[in-house]
Amino acid sequence: MSFIHSFFFDFYPYIVMAIFILGSLLRYDYGQYTWQAKSSQILSKKNMRWASNLFHIGIIGIFFGHIVGLLTPHWVYESVISAHHKQILAMVAGGIFGVMVLIGGGTLMLRRLCNPRIRATSTSGDIVVIVILVVQVILGLGTIIVSSHHLDGSVMLSLSKWCQDIVTFQLGASHNLASVPAIYKIHIILGMTIFLIFPFTRLVHIWSVPAEYLLRRYQIVKSRR
Repeated sequence: MSFIHSFFFDFYPYIVMAIFILGSLLRYDYGQYTWQAKSSQILSKKNMRWASNLFHIGIIGIFFGHIVGLLTPHWVYESVISAHHKQILAMVAGGIFGVMVLIGGGTLMLRRLCNPRIRATSTSGDIVVIVILVVQVILGLGTIIVSSHHLDGSVMLSLSKWCQDIVTFQLGASHNLASVPAIYKIHIILGMTIFLIFPFTRLVHIWSVPAEYLLRRYQIVKSRR
């Protein structure tokens, strides 16, 4: 168990980061015609708009919440907010965004699995991605329930310290998670796995927002006469 724990929380993050970055670059360089979201709205619009909006808003909120919450050192905010109150804030915000993802993502998953036209045009990767994302948000909501039993912020600080040690290339980062409940560890492993498969799925279209739409010139479809 010690080897498995060390592998997933000392080495796996760097394997994931390498594949995530290199895979995305290679996909953009060699597979630009597959670099798309492949919207299925043209096949069926039922429940599409509201479910997609809920899902994407929730995902964005969760992503940036994790970035700020995990990568901000404790000393930066301790004079403003305690670890206890930060944990409660994270639970409330994470719960709201998590429920949004669960409702929106769950609806999109059922739509993809149960609508014959959409199922016929879906790849195995499309199905795996949406299922993993829904399972991941269920685990995330589960961690909120577990967190309610220890509101002192200690587990949150351990998770933050692990993440900060990883991004700063500190040895033995896994020891920060030694006493963390299993649901958090499973949530972390599945979260990293999402980034591992990222370059090989439709998720790569996320890169198009900063790389293409925000930086490119306006595209002239028809000139004025």
